[in-house]
Amino acid sequence: MRVSTILYSLFFTWIIAVIVIGGSGCAQIGAPTGGPRDSIPPRLLKASPAQNSTNFKGNKVTLTFDEYVVLDDIQNNVIVSPLQKNIPFIDYKLKTVTVKLKDSLLPNTTYSINFGDAIKDNNEGNPLKNLTYVFSTGNTIDSLQQSGKVIIAETGKTDSLSIAMLYRNADDSAVQKRRPDYIAKIKGDGSFIFNNLSAGSYKIYTLKDGDGGKTYNSKVELFAFADHDIIVSAKNELVTLYASAEEKDMRALPGSSPVKTIVPKILRYTTPVTSQEQELPDALELSFNRPLKNFDPAKIILTDTNYKPVAPVQFNIDSSKKKITLTTAWQEDTKYRLIINNTAVTDSAGNNLPKSDTIRFSSKKITDYGNIVLRFTNLDVSKHPVLQLVVNDEVRFSYPLTASEWSKKAFKPGEYEMRIFYDDNNNGKWDPGHYSKKIQPEKAITLPQKLNVKGNWDNEQDIKL
Repeated sequence: MRVSTILYSLFFTWIIAVIVIGGSGCAQIGAPTGGPRDSIPPRLLKASPAQNSTNFKGNKVTLTFDEYVVLDDIQNNVIVSPLQKNIPFIDYKLKTVTVKLKDSLLPNTTYSINFGDAIKDNNEGNPLKNLTYVFSTGNTIDSLQQSGKVIIAETGKTDSLSIAMLYRNADDSAVQKRRPDYIAKIKGDGSFIFNNLSAGSYKIYTLKDGDGGKTYNSKVELFAFADHDIIVSAKNELVTLYASAEEKDMRALPGSSPVKTIVPKILRYTTPVTSQEQELPDALELSFNRPLKNFDPAKIILTDTNYKPVAPVQFNIDSSKKKITLTTAWQEDTKYRLIINNTAVTDSAGNNLPKSDTIRFSSKKITDYGNIVLRFTNLDVSKHPVLQLVVNDEVRFSYPLTASEWSKKAFKPGEYEMRIFYDDNNNGKWDPGHYSKKIQPEKAITLPQKLNVKGNWDNEQDIKL
C-alpha cells in the first residue's frame, strides 16, 4: 500500500473522531422517544342496527370503534331512556361494545342509550363523552327536548348531585311509587336536558337519590318539583326547579359508631374572654361541661376595675342548659371584672363550681370594627327580603331589609358571602317545601359579590338584583 493512501486513511479516521467527540461532547446512548401522548378518544365506525333506526324489533345493539375500548363504571354512566326495569347487559371485547336489552320494548317509542363517560380507549383511557345511540320501535324518531335547571332553595346555589326525573301522563303520587320514565344527569351548573321526547304532558322533578331507588321516599332527601305539568313541545321552554329537604337529616353517618360519653365529675366552665378581648356587638359566653339544674344570676356580677357593678346586664341560659350568655352595652377599650361565686350554678348531681373566680378582661376598640352601607337596586321589600351574611356555609348574621339601603355600624371585620332569601310567610326563618301540600320552598339568592369588611373603614357597596 502506498504511503499516501495510508496517510489519507489515518487523516479520514481522525476527522470522523473529531466530529463525533467534539460535536457531542461525549458519546451517549439513549432510548428513543415515544412521541406525543394519545389524547384522542375512540371513534364510532359502525352501529348495528344503524344509528336512528326505526321499526326496531330485536334486543341487541353492537357498536364498533376504530380502536380497542374498555367500559368504566357502567352503572353510574349508562342511562337507557325510557328507563328499563331490568338493567341491560353491556359488555365489550376488542373494538366492540354490545348491549342486550332485557325488557320488552314499548310500541311506537323512541329509545336512547347514553353511555356518559363509560367508553374509553384501552391505552390511555380517553373517554368518548356522551355517545348516545338512538332507535325507535315505531316509524319515526322523536326529537323534542326539555331543558331545566335546579337550584338549592336555601342557598341559591346550583345543585349537581341530584338527578332529573320525568314522568309521562302520571299522577302526583307516581314519583313516590315508581321509577320515572326518563332520567337525566345534572351538570355542574345545575342544568339538565331530556332528549328524544314525544309531545305531551309530563311531570318533572329532581331528587338527590339516597338509596338509589329513584323514588321520592324520604323527607330528608333533597327534592324539587314543578307547580304544574309541563307541556313538551318544539318551544323547549326552560324549567327552573328549587330543591329542599322537608326535614333535616338527624341520623348518624353510615358506618359511624356511637361515641361513649364520659361524664365529668367536676363542674367547670370556659369563656373566650380569658384569652381574647370581648367583642363589642356580642354577648359574653360561659360554657359548662355539664347541664345546669340551678342558676342564680345574682351571684354572677359584672363590674369595672373599681368593682363597681355595671348595669344593666341581662342573663340567658340556652336550651342545652350548658351555656349562659351575659348581654350589656359594652364600652370600647374598657377593662372589666366578672365575679363568679362558686354557688352561682349547680348541676343535676348537686355539684357547684370548685371555687369562686374573678375574670379580668378588656373590650375591643371601636376602631377594630368597620361600618357597612349596602344600596340595593330592584329590591322588592313586599316579599320580606332578609340579608344573610355567611361564612363557610354557616349563616352568621341575618337582617330583615325594609328599604333599598341598609347600614350597620361596628361590624366584625372579615369576608362574608351574601345571600338574600325571601321570607314569604314573614316568620323570620327559611322554610323548606312540602310536596304533599304543594308548597314550594322559600327561595334564596347568593349574590356574586362578597362583602369584605375592614376595621376602621366605611365599607360601601351597590348591589343590583
